[in-house]
Amino acid sequence: MHAWEAVQKSVDYIEEHLQENIRAEVLAEIAGLSPFYFQRLFKRLVNKPLQEYVKLRRLAEAIDTLNTGNPRILDVALDYGFASHSNFTRAFKDTYGITPEEYKKHRPLLNTFVKPILSLGYEMADEGVPLIVENIILEIRREHLDTPEVYLGLSADVSITAQTPVGERTGIDVPGQLWISYHKEKKAIDQYIHPNIELGMPYSADEEKETFSYFAGGLAKNIPQKLNGGFVQQELPEGDYIVCSIEAESFEELVSSALDQAGKYLFSTWLPRHGLTTKPFSAEKYNMTLQETNRMEIWVAPVTLSKE
Repeated sequence: MHAWEAVQKSVDYIEEHLQENIRAEVLAEIAGLSPFYFQRLFKRLVNKPLQEYVKLRRLAEAIDTLNTGNPRILDVALDYGFASHSNFTRAFKDTYGITPEEYKKHRPLLNTFVKPILSLGYEMADEGVPLIVENIILEIRREHLDTPEVYLGLSADVSITAQTPVGERTGIDVPGQLWISYHKEKKAIDQYIHPNIELGMPYSADEEKETFSYFAGGLAKNIPQKLNGGFVQQELPEGDYIVCSIEAESFEELVSSALDQAGKYLFSTWLPRHGLTTKPFSAEKYNMTLQETNRMEIWVAPVTLSKE
């Protein structure tokens, strides 16, 4: 058994027992490792210390529970192993920047730490051949755009360190909130956009401010002489692309855990092993005209790594 397989068994066990007492000694036994070596290997592969990872996964599941019916915050706290309401509130605010009460009142989208699929760091998908991992299907291919695609939508600045997976941090999901705003306001530009093809694009990183810009919008059928109401224009440039298509069982899983895992796989595993990096932008493309409604694509422009 590979080391990642042993740790994955412990990760799977954690996921099934988030509402129970989880002991490092039990996890080490499941992985077939000493407690000391297990915790070192866990941190290396999961990129979080064991106890912090358990806390982050409990908080992520607690958010789902808070969205189901109208449970008391204290009950949710106790169900997920927090000693008290105040203990849960402190952990929640430290992680997401808001209290559970504020979350229940406003229901913003949050970046949560998802359960990792460790095999994605070690398996290699051939171009055009689907890779099936748990509930996700990935496929990587090459595309060429002869002409730019123009999109109309909204843009916002995003803190690099506050976004997962870019900064491995949790907090308000600014891109997700921007998508909500776009879908509320896009009636104003309906006559100019394709109803079923949309694009999300992080671009223009500002290292000094530690921010990047994020665009959310629809494919333009025609372009108005003037855009009002805060709408802006963005292009997916002509050229060569690596495209990673993603399918998941639900749209919610697609735009959260599946997108997170696929992005890590594409940027941390697939591209480096093919001697490639990318130009400083990427695009998330949604085509709702396809029968596979729970499907999206990540588009990146490849650049060959220097061999020096």
